Amino acid sequence: MAGRSDRVGPATGHGIEDHRMDPFDALWRELEPIGRDATTGGYRRYAFDTAELDCREWFVATARARGLEVETDRNSNLWAWWVPAGADPSAAALVLGSHLDSVPDGGAFDGPLGVVSAFAALDAVRAAGVTPDRPVALVAFADEEGARFGIACAGSRLMTGQLDPDRARALVGRDGVTMAEAMSRAGLDPAALGPDPERVARIDRFVELHIEQGRGLVERGAAVGVAESIWPHGRYRFTFRGVADHAGTTRMRDRHDPMVAYARTALAAHAAARESDGRATFGRIEVEPNATNAVPSTVRAWLDARAADQAALDALVGRVSAGADEGAGTSGTEVELVTESTTPLLTFDVELRDRVAAALGRQRGGDTVPVLPTAAGHDAGILTSVGVPAAMLFVRNPTGISHSPDEFAEPADCHAGVDALAAVLEDLAR
Repeated sequence: MAGRSDRVGPATGHGIEDHRMDPFDALWRELEPIGRDATTGGYRRYAFDTAELDCREWFVATARARGLEVETDRNSNLWAWWVPAGADPSAAALVLGSHLDSVPDGGAFDGPLGVVSAFAALDAVRAAGVTPDRPVALVAFADEEGARFGIACAGSRLMTGQLDPDRARALVGRDGVTMAEAMSRAGLDPAALGPDPERVARIDRFVELHIEQGRGLVERGAAVGVAESIWPHGRYRFTFRGVADHAGTTRMRDRHDPMVAYARTALAAHAAARESDGRATFGRIEVEPNATNAVPSTVRAWLDARAADQAALDALVGRVSAGADEGAGTSGTEVELVTESTTPLLTFDVELRDRVAAALGRQRGGDTVPVLPTAAGHDAGILTSVGVPAAMLFVRNPTGISHSPDEFAEPADCHAGVDALAAVLEDLAR
């Protein structure tokens, strides 16, 4: 994109520029190169693969360098604990963090910005001599994006009992490897997967910093904002089955082509989402036999659907499903719809949200802090759904682009996010 080259760090090409070498900058330079594809510039940090495991090693080393106690829970989420002298080690903790994995060719900031900022905020409050009266934990949740196995927020869903462990172990990635196999190869124990109510009970409050995935803060002229709610959303797999045949010899009227049914469905999704101001995206398809000169036998397509409320989401998915049925009927094919995951409307804890906004307002000299909804899912939303008080801070995204190599945040805004998170940590931890 025009103008990008003068805003990035010279060492890596998409990092924070070297304008202020504080803990955030140093940590960002360490983590930023891991998993970045030299051709696309995007990130490929998939659950339990080499790049994601390298990110995990970075987390452990970073925590231990600060004298924090590190552990991996039964669902592969990483935790780093600070129990200050005089604090009650049995008290529920203030938890900060996000995730380290990415979508295919994703951006540098989605997830890692929150983890790096949490370490930097911890450094800041320690340097200021702040002594919390309760434990503070930093977390990197596992497989938030669901890029490899298809279930978003898998680590937090497993921890809170919202994802069946047997189902999780059996999930198959695009490489044909199950989650259980991938975990075993990474030295993790898939047999341990499952609800972890004791750990959930140890969380007093959770605060996740994240790059905004949109332009709400740009429009409001603010570097940092607070989340109000997360739209309901879901992932749905459509399987269209027809008859494989020769692309040259089979007359058009004799075909049972599932690609035609899929195409009609994609157009129906686009129209329904535009009319309702919802979101409907077919971002992944698989075709069999996937040959240029063959009519397909099967098309699998994954729909990501989101809307402002549950009724609107149900109506949107209903219209897409009706479009699929119509497309299958007119093309002589069959269609099957499977709901892979759903998340209801999640409104963040109002008392905590207001307290976070007030802390940021004081830190910013009395300025009003924007409070805005988001259509993107997060681990903070999963915790909210089981009653854990959670809040989110957003850092301004000048283009609004996310899940793309062009995802970006200005260095000054990243530092503003760290300062804001440090203010929240100081306010909530004592």
